[in-house]
Amino acid sequence: MGKHRSEEEILQVMRELETGAKQAEVRDKVGISRGCPQLWKKEYAGLQLRELRELREENLRLRNLVANLSLERQTLKEMLARRF
Repeated sequence: MGKHRSEEEILQVMRELETGAKQAEVRDKVGISRGCPQLWKKEYAGLQLRELRELREENLRLRNLVANLSLERQTLKEMLARRF
């Protein structure tokens, strides 16, 4: 399995490709497979690093919110079950 790339590295490769660099040269320089740029393009197309970080932070915040609400719901269910 290959090396996991950071968002900074991925976005730098995407910028190089957008400026007209040859894909084969960029792949060789960075050491990635032929399919990586296409996969990254689908996932990161048009995103800037700041936007990507903001989306990930918001996603984490929302996941925590759902987890807390689920825990509260479960606690309330248990309390009601004991009561009746």
